[in-house]
Amino acid sequence: MDLNRVIKLFEDPFSRELTERQVRILKKVAKHYCNGIPLKDLAQIIQILNLCAERVEDHKEFVDPMCEILKLCGLPFLKEKTSDELNYAQVVADSLSQLGCMMRVPSSQVRMQLCNAIINFYNPDPVRQQVEGFQPTAVNYKVQMAEVGGLAETLILSMTLVENQLREKLSLLKVLQLLSCSPENCKRIAKAEGASRICYRLSDPDSSGQLLFRSSEILWNLLENGPKDEIINQLSNTECIYALKDSFVRLLTNGFKHYDRQLRNDLLVITTLIAENSVLPLIESGFAKQLILFATFSEVKSHSPLVKSLKLLHNHEDFEMKKLLFNMIVVLSRDISAVQLFSDGKVVLALFNYVKAYEKPGKHDWPASRFEDLQLHAIATLATVGPLLLEDYMTCQGNTRILLFLEWCANQDAFSGQGNCFHGAGGRGNKHAQMRYSLRLLRSVVSIGDETVNQDLCDQGAINQLLGILRKIVNGSSENEDAILLEIQTDILFILSTVCGNDLHRKDLFGSEGVDVLLQLLNMDQSKYYSGLGHNKLIFCTLDCVWCCVIGCFSSEDYFLEKEGMFIILDLLALNMKSMNNLVLGILVEFCDNPKTIAHITAWRGKKNETAPKLLLNMWKQEEAELEVKQDEYGRIIDAQKPLAGQLQEDQGVTPLPANCFSFAVMEVSENTRAKIYSVFSKLGFENLPGLSVLDYVTLSVISRYLDFKVGEIWHEIRDELKAENIQPVTSDQEALEIVIKSAENTSKMVACHQTEMIENYQQMELQEEQQKYAEIQANHKQSEMVMKSWDNFVARTSNYEALKKAKRLQEKSIESSRPKAKLNSSTFHATQISPLNTTVPCGQLVAVESTPSQLTGGPLADTAIALKRVPIRGGALQKDKNMKMLD
Repeated sequence: MDLNRVIKLFEDPFSRELTERQVRILKKVAKHYCNGIPLKDLAQIIQILNLCAERVEDHKEFVDPMCEILKLCGLPFLKEKTSDELNYAQVVADSLSQLGCMMRVPSSQVRMQLCNAIINFYNPDPVRQQVEGFQPTAVNYKVQMAEVGGLAETLILSMTLVENQLREKLSLLKVLQLLSCSPENCKRIAKAEGASRICYRLSDPDSSGQLLFRSSEILWNLLENGPKDEIINQLSNTECIYALKDSFVRLLTNGFKHYDRQLRNDLLVITTLIAENSVLPLIESGFAKQLILFATFSEVKSHSPLVKSLKLLHNHEDFEMKKLLFNMIVVLSRDISAVQLFSDGKVVLALFNYVKAYEKPGKHDWPASRFEDLQLHAIATLATVGPLLLEDYMTCQGNTRILLFLEWCANQDAFSGQGNCFHGAGGRGNKHAQMRYSLRLLRSVVSIGDETVNQDLCDQGAINQLLGILRKIVNGSSENEDAILLEIQTDILFILSTVCGNDLHRKDLFGSEGVDVLLQLLNMDQSKYYSGLGHNKLIFCTLDCVWCCVIGCFSSEDYFLEKEGMFIILDLLALNMKSMNNLVLGILVEFCDNPKTIAHITAWRGKKNETAPKLLLNMWKQEEAELEVKQDEYGRIIDAQKPLAGQLQEDQGVTPLPANCFSFAVMEVSENTRAKIYSVFSKLGFENLPGLSVLDYVTLSVISRYLDFKVGEIWHEIRDELKAENIQPVTSDQEALEIVIKSAENTSKMVACHQTEMIENYQQMELQEEQQKYAEIQANHKQSEMVMKSWDNFVARTSNYEALKKAKRLQEKSIESSRPKAKLNSSTFHATQISPLNTTVPCGQLVAVESTPSQLTGGPLADTAIALKRVPIRGGALQKDKNMKMLD
């Protein structure tokens, strides 16, 4: 068929009014392509439809043939070659986009047929008859081309054309429901503000219920597949909120089907997503107040007509709605303007209705597993809402309720949690989940710092009760330790730290019992710190609890020291964990106010017999190395103007700041540990410290002047900041400033000179020790030379007879010269030498026998009964035989 002639028939001014002939031709076209439209002819077919759409308002006879052709568009397109799908892709995309414009035709029949044709894109009818030379395109080809051509955007813009035609509107929504399953189509719909266009009409009258169902399904798809933030922004306007409100209230109060309850929950989820973006529209529309009413009406009596005849059936849908409403309260709490609504709706009282021991459910109560889920969800919601409504919390006796509930959690009874819900993780077969969220609630309330709440908590005996729970967990088996139990311990320690922080009486109540528990936690295996379960948080909270609950109470401090707690603190400091050092040093500084602490610090020894002063000095050196402070290899001061400044501080320079802002030199005090190390040394002293070398005292001289150096550094900053702001002080102030700065520089130079003197003395001492060592080595070599010379003489006498005679003569001469010259006449002279002997060894009538060698006797502890053993004679010497036998 020549489609160009058909188009000419519609466009030619001479044949334009031949309506009957045109209708007949359109029917022939529909019949000719009854098995599908080839891709090459699609553009012309769409052009023909556009020409008909322009004239259909005046000529209704075009409606039927247009519907026939539109019906053909629902069939798979035909291709001659495999490459046709790619070659005609842009043509098909444009054609399908124009196909969506057929919604402008003021004919219900055409619009309905168009929607049915697009629906067939997703559920195509089977090909009636195979056309020779053609193959149907892929099943999803039309869907892909519709995404590229922007068919969804075209259809969403045509929503305004069918606002008052329910059937057409439902058909169009059905099409959009299918199209919204694609992320690309969702982007197109969002671009045309489709979310708000659909949401506006949620509350339109519809007896079938399809309007609300399909609209909510489209909104779900848009939120799931489309740009979520953009969709939520479109839904956050007041008109959409009113539409959601009316639809939700109608379904809740009048709906009785399972389908109605599911749809109601879907709308509640969409409302929650909107509230996460902005709560204000819900409050302004009154929707938030109604949601709070629906969340609390079953626990708190209300005279509102909305809930007068409303009753929850405890089925799955009502259970899900209850949880969604609790979640909505949490979302609404992000806006402070909702707090008054919570107070008016008695939200705290309603939620506390679930903070109670488990009882056997009655006929009209929730099942056990669902009640547990609601109970945990309610306590978690209270943890968010409670701190915002402290007056309501105290009116409901919140502390008493929580402590009674904790007592039930700690007791052993027949109850065992199901642990199936989100909040019940780790609570199967126990009450850990209930205890976890109760403590989380208590922690959130206590962290506000309201003294009335904290005092009431202490009056209820919370400190002893919490210590009892903590001790029970700590003394339990460590094999069953999990993240839930670690979180429980962490929360208890945080609560105790907050409550006892500034009150001496509460620290007394903490007492030795609490100290014992803290010592057990401090002795935790260090390998667990990086387990990922939460041991790192636990050790931090333990240290914080030592600072807040022990320090400041002399009896607790003494007991802590008595139990060698200071040694544990120093062991933690020796681990040199960057994240923990500041806290541990802070505790050490506070403990130094107790005079008994100094003895414990000086008595401590670490690995390789390291002392506490040595450990602190190493930490100081490490800190200055990280800051890149200018020093030489011995730690001597190089920059006398800023002896403590690091490279980062030098690079940053001086920036003028307001008077209420701290400068870099002041902020640096809290950012590193040098100030705390100086404070500890101030208590220990700077002289006669154990375990320090001479070079350590070089660094110690800097530490001893830390405060002076820091003051000088700040005065330097003041001068530089004044110069940067072009401010010239008056003469007296300028002179005072220069004097102070000069004094600080002189102090630095004096310390540097003292360091130089110590280094020179150290080097001189090393040189003397080196010389002594060399002298000792030289003496050892001289002795060896004398021994060798004596041996050479001995060998010469035994091998050379002339040398022997010469040695003999010298010996006799020496002996003769040693005798006295004067002789008494009455004396008798006795010769002491044997004349015929030619030896240089002194000889006499007595023979000196050396002791038997120890290798023969076996040493002084060996059996001395040698006569009882058969000792063979070998080589002229007595030797033990391995096979010797004992004599009878």
